[in-house]
Amino acid sequence: MTVSSTLSSLAILKVNIDQGRDYLEYLKPFILQVLNEYAFDSITDQVIKHRILEIFGLDIPERTVQVVLRRITREGFLQRTSGKYRIVRAIPNPGIITKKTEAERHISAVIHGLIEFSSNSSKAIPSYSEAESAIYKFLAEFDISCLQAYLRGTVIPNNADNRNTDIILVSEYVIHLQKFNPERFDSFMIMVQGNMLANALLCPDLEHITNNYKQVSFYLDTPVVIQRLGLEGRPKENSVRELLDLLVSLRGKLCIFSHSRDELQRVIRGASNYLESPNARGEIVMHARRSGTTKSDLLLIAEGIDHRLADLGIILRHTPQYIEQFQIDEELLEQEIEDELDYFNPRAREDDINSVRSIFVLREGVSPPSLEKSEAVLVTSNVAFARAAYHYGRNYEETREVSSVIDDITLSNISWLKAPMGAPDLPASETIAFAYAALRPSKKLLNAYLTEINRLSENGEISPRDLQLLRSSPTVMTHVVSLTLGDEDALTSETVIESLQLITEEILKEESQKLGDEKREHDLTHRQLDSIQEQLESASNELLEQKRSNKQIIKRLYWRSQRRAIYLAWIPSSILSLLLLFGLLEGLGLLSLTNIPRPVILLGSIGVVALTILNLTLGTTVRQIHSKFEHSCLTWLLKRESKALGINIDDIFDG
Repeated sequence: MTVSSTLSSLAILKVNIDQGRDYLEYLKPFILQVLNEYAFDSITDQVIKHRILEIFGLDIPERTVQVVLRRITREGFLQRTSGKYRIVRAIPNPGIITKKTEAERHISAVIHGLIEFSSNSSKAIPSYSEAESAIYKFLAEFDISCLQAYLRGTVIPNNADNRNTDIILVSEYVIHLQKFNPERFDSFMIMVQGNMLANALLCPDLEHITNNYKQVSFYLDTPVVIQRLGLEGRPKENSVRELLDLLVSLRGKLCIFSHSRDELQRVIRGASNYLESPNARGEIVMHARRSGTTKSDLLLIAEGIDHRLADLGIILRHTPQYIEQFQIDEELLEQEIEDELDYFNPRAREDDINSVRSIFVLREGVSPPSLEKSEAVLVTSNVAFARAAYHYGRNYEETREVSSVIDDITLSNISWLKAPMGAPDLPASETIAFAYAALRPSKKLLNAYLTEINRLSENGEISPRDLQLLRSSPTVMTHVVSLTLGDEDALTSETVIESLQLITEEILKEESQKLGDEKREHDLTHRQLDSIQEQLESASNELLEQKRSNKQIIKRLYWRSQRRAIYLAWIPSSILSLLLLFGLLEGLGLLSLTNIPRPVILLGSIGVVALTILNLTLGTTVRQIHSKFEHSCLTWLLKRESKALGINIDDIFDG
């Protein structure tokens, strides 16, 4: 068995899922390949298990192998007698070789890329096999240890060398790929997703488990909610958001205990108070400094936390009361927790214990056989806390199958298996979040760093300003971790001085860039103003030219319409004049009645009378009436012609 064969096998598993298969079917091609190529006197679960480990580098539990062998038996290729199998039909070739070629292409690109990347780091990787081993260790960090007590946490075999330097280097490499080489990052993710699929093979009972969480309430630990709020940076926010969205899609309920809600508010307020402190090292504070978040910003988030929780779809539920029947031994739990992790704040330990005992109360003494039937589970980003809760349940309670606490990586793995096509971005988000988390300094490294910078300050090797910068810079620990790869023994005064120089250069570069940006913005503003001025002048000239053109059109239109109005006005004027003439002659008795209709004569007479009255009272004359006719004809003609030409009639009259 080699590291290369393990990585290839993980990649092949990823290729299989792209075909939408049942998760136990992922293992089937490997078993078929073993059966196809080797002659067995007797086939047992244990023999196949050892062959898979030897050839493909995957340490699969016998129980899982047994489930797949039974499937192959039902298909008629094997026959089982007295616990052993024998081949009764020709075993089909699963085509592993073809898939292996494709998988090795992705792996080779990733491995060579890591070797090249490491050449610029503090620990160059000289060989292909060492690069494989580094990636091997990184993948082994993704396990599902708290779900199954009787199985190891990963199908990647144990490695005696557990140094974190390789994990940190690969984490830096992953972040680099995600930013600058998306294609190679996709190749890396093939192995990550293959590992997630391989983890499923540890749990053969998943075959009978429902594909939803409709019976589960997921209570979120305070750090998980902090990350979902984006208070520790975008990578963690994306990872938690992807996970929570998947849980909701699988019909799970997102909840938070009231005491966790109070702790959440307290933590955010506390971070706001330490934002200006040079000794503050919390993730919220460091991210706030990087992102420019102010104290008032954090206080606003703390005060409006209930609305934010509601917006995120997180249900606030009262912490259950103490019920003696379901009460756990908190002292034993506290001892397990103290064996796994240290708390800076004792109150945080109390809140964690309260969360665990609350889950036991909600489960009402029932030991759930699976996560899907667990009723309630606490989700945390603190793997050590999850491990402590698991050990307590295994040693003192009847919770061997499903712990009261599950870490987010485990939950992401097991949930993604239910709907890999429904959450395609989750593995990448989880990997990036893990990589950033791996670059956080350990407590030992942080203490060693603080001790060293204080020593340098006391010896006068760095100035008070340098000390302040080394304490408060949000990026200093990133440099320290990168230079030491997380090893506190590698921290020296030269490391600190080099980090100081890098930070100073970054500050000067940032200030220079800001000045350059301001100058460019200033020049751009001037160019934009000049461009706007030119556009305004051009538009103004076009408008003036258009007005001049319109005036000429209006002028010609007006005089043509006036000439036509004169002719048109004579038509009603002539008719009116004739009527008045007939009325006048009738009144004088001079008109013969034989040729002219009486209504016309009568209308003319009325017109004469009306005109006489208007003349006596208003001075109206026939000439004035003719002028009115002429003006009305002119107005009508202008409106009709201007409408046809698309000219505003008001412009005509203004003209």
